[in-house]
Amino acid sequence: MSEGKKANILLLGGGAVGTIVALNIESGGLGAVTAVLRSNFNTVQRDGYTIESIDHGKIRGWRPTAESLPPFDYIIATTKNCPDIPPTLPDIIAPAVTPGHTTIVLIQNGLNIEKPIFQKFPQNLALSGVSFIDSHEGQLGEIFHEDHDILQIGAFRNTHIGNEELEDAKAHEFIKIYGAAGKTKVEFSEDVQWARWRKLVINAVLNPLCAITRLDTARVRLTDTLVSGLVRPAMKEVVDIAAKLGYQLPEDIIEFMVNIDPMDLYLRPSMQVDIEKGNFMEVEFLVGEPVREAEKVGVPTPNLKVIYEITKALQWKLKEEKGLITVPPKREP
Repeated sequence: MSEGKKANILLLGGGAVGTIVALNIESGGLGAVTAVLRSNFNTVQRDGYTIESIDHGKIRGWRPTAESLPPFDYIIATTKNCPDIPPTLPDIIAPAVTPGHTTIVLIQNGLNIEKPIFQKFPQNLALSGVSFIDSHEGQLGEIFHEDHDILQIGAFRNTHIGNEELEDAKAHEFIKIYGAAGKTKVEFSEDVQWARWRKLVINAVLNPLCAITRLDTARVRLTDTLVSGLVRPAMKEVVDIAAKLGYQLPEDIIEFMVNIDPMDLYLRPSMQVDIEKGNFMEVEFLVGEPVREAEKVGVPTPNLKVIYEITKALQWKLKEEKGLITVPPKREP
């Protein structure tokens, strides 16, 4: 990116997280964002976004400024990442990726999310974004951002390129663009896989359990027996897998993640929100991949496997309801 020129950025996902991402970048003045919207497209095109943000204040009628064409300097994905639901993310962004130029920024949860990207785009850099933000969409185009935006950015290692210095420099460049407005905390992550395993302690366990039980994080803790009988043991399995792979997490990580959400907010994790809205869940990258990594290195995961199989069954039900799966007709008696 040349000095003095705004980065040409394509954003895939204009929901609760993506809107705040775009707002941060536009507010800093170092990037121009073209947003690809889905369900809220008509509303935002007509009225713009209505945003109530702890970092940016109240804003009405806001829209990203750009409607650009390739080549894009960055493509940012903040959408749900469901490799079992076509079309996949690499297929969606393929027309917008310029080989050897576009950097792909994955502000998404889960493990091994970079592998399909590098398989499809071996000559492109990819950055990991681990986001800690409480932002949700009310009515279409109505964004409520209630806790400060914290974003950890680091480089996924592309073995096809093998240039860690270049990858880290690109991560720092994006950090400069994202944090230019001074209204968010964005920091460099030297070990993106460690950061992802840390977040998986909650995302591979409490997130799907809330979807399964339809209980928010506070009510899960109030049941007590669910925490002691399933949440802590399953979190311990995630910690053990990470350790076996060389990622040592803090000793207090389990208690920290069990208690991370304030009780009086009764927060619903993303998978619970998705299933209650009838949307697909990020089953494979959040739960399936940790289980598969455990199998590779011989770490027992009896609790995680149960959580995985149940969430996979719930996903199957959603696929049937949306016509992706056809079952044989019921036999008349």
